[in-house]
Amino acid sequence: MTAGGEIDQDASDAERAAHARGFALTLFGVMVLTPDTLLIRLIDTDPWTMTFWRGLLMPSALMIAYWVVRRGKMWADIRGLGWAGLAVSGIYAVNALSFVLAVEHTKVANVLVILAAAPLFAGLFSVIFLRERVPLPTWAAIAAGVAGVAIVVGGGFSAGTSVGDLFALLTAFSLAGTFTVIRKSKARNMVPATALGGFLTMIAMIPLADPGSLEGMRLGMMLLLGLVVLPIAFGLITLGPRTVPAPEVALLMLLETVLGPFWVWLAIGEAPGLPTYIGGAVVLGAVALHAVWRLSRRRRVRPHPPPHG
Repeated sequence: MTAGGEIDQDASDAERAAHARGFALTLFGVMVLTPDTLLIRLIDTDPWTMTFWRGLLMPSALMIAYWVVRRGKMWADIRGLGWAGLAVSGIYAVNALSFVLAVEHTKVANVLVILAAAPLFAGLFSVIFLRERVPLPTWAAIAAGVAGVAIVVGGGFSAGTSVGDLFALLTAFSLAGTFTVIRKSKARNMVPATALGGFLTMIAMIPLADPGSLEGMRLGMMLLLGLVVLPIAFGLITLGPRTVPAPEVALLMLLETVLGPFWVWLAIGEAPGLPTYIGGAVVLGAVALHAVWRLSRRRRVRPHPPPHG
């Protein structure tokens, strides 16, 4: 084998190792995130207090870790956020509050099924706001995802959970908006923007929240959620996908949609209704099939290195 061939082999091995590492980080991050909704249920406090504590703890832990990694560059990163960073902060603040309100007013399965459609909504936003061209299979996945969400929300009207379902839909839209802004501003590191959004929700909740109402086991679970589960999960989900194709990340994120309701059912017996099963199957199927199509397309168009003599 020539020296050129050895270099190509080394590059290929390094790429596979980076992919495996990124895949493992993303998978672990998603698995750590799956008890999030269960902990919200077990803490059992009002949404204002829950949002206050999440807005205080998670961003604090995230920024401490960010400072350790970036050191002297952190303030430059914050100054460089610009309008895109402020937009992400504002959208994240809406997302944080609407998510807690959704979990408060509907079943966990409904929330996570609707959130699973967020990447599909992001594809729609990319057409509207970024003027990107979307292939026909993506349009089909978006249409199926919207139909699945409509089934879940429609079932919520008859089951009396429509308010929570609509908050979940607002959360999915805000997530899609965050994805779109980040896609438009790839050069900026949005970790500080996410933390700023969390602090904004905390400040907004001060007149409404009762932080001192949490004591004992409930306070311990809140600290576990805000200082361990959320920072580790979101940190790993931010790091891992840098070397993992987006379709694989979408497939991994579906684990939360499946396992999150499972933990809640196992711990407190909260079972989803039939419309959630039907709509969930449509949404998960749309996301999974679209991700598989994108992966197959990516492999077909991947350039091959020229042969070496």
